[in-house]
Amino acid sequence: MLMGAEWQAIALTLKLASVSTALLLLLGTPLAWWLSRRQGSFAAAIEALVALPLVLPPTVLGFYLLILLAPNSAIGSAWQSITGSQLAFSFEALIVGSVLYSLPFVVQPLQQAFARVPPTLLAAADTLGAAPWDRFISIVLPTTRRSFLVAAALGFAHTVGEFGVVLMIGGNIPGETRVLSVALYDQVESLQFAQAHQLAAGLLIFSMLTLFALYRSEPNAGWAIKR
Repeated sequence: MLMGAEWQAIALTLKLASVSTALLLLLGTPLAWWLSRRQGSFAAAIEALVALPLVLPPTVLGFYLLILLAPNSAIGSAWQSITGSQLAFSFEALIVGSVLYSLPFVVQPLQQAFARVPPTLLAAADTLGAAPWDRFISIVLPTTRRSFLVAAALGFAHTVGEFGVVLMIGGNIPGETRVLSVALYDQVESLQFAQAHQLAAGLLIFSMLTLFALYRSEPNAGWAIKR
């Protein structure tokens, strides 16, 4: 039976995944659009930077984020001056790490969807006097709406399963940074295998159902992320 601490970790994980997914869509959409319309070395460098979390060990990203967000860093010091609290080992730090670590899972499906939008449709709208924003709202969004669902689902699920990054920059503070993956690690480390089985099974079922829903609704979802 799950205890109060585990339910607290579940609630915190869902909150983190929801906030991170909203920010990922907000930031990832214009980035994916820009990448879909650009070529050359600079665009390739940006695309490689976005995809870096796919191959970089999470602890490496977490380590450098910890240095970047530490109280003695420029960002950490400015944050502490404004808010009165440190950025490292906080929920806000988890959001920063989650957005960076899950960015390719949102940007790449959207980028590929935007690249498939027929240029003739955009050109026709341009000749009719439609502004770039109008063309995006009236043509691009309706054409790629299913890819937005795929990107949101992948970003949410990936955030739920994060461990290395969130542990490095958030630690294990109950109610603040102790998410599901960290709670599971704690239970295994303390040999509480019965509770660990419940959390692990829940995460496994959630991941399987998410992927099943994606493949059921979008057969080509497996190609959404470049490996």
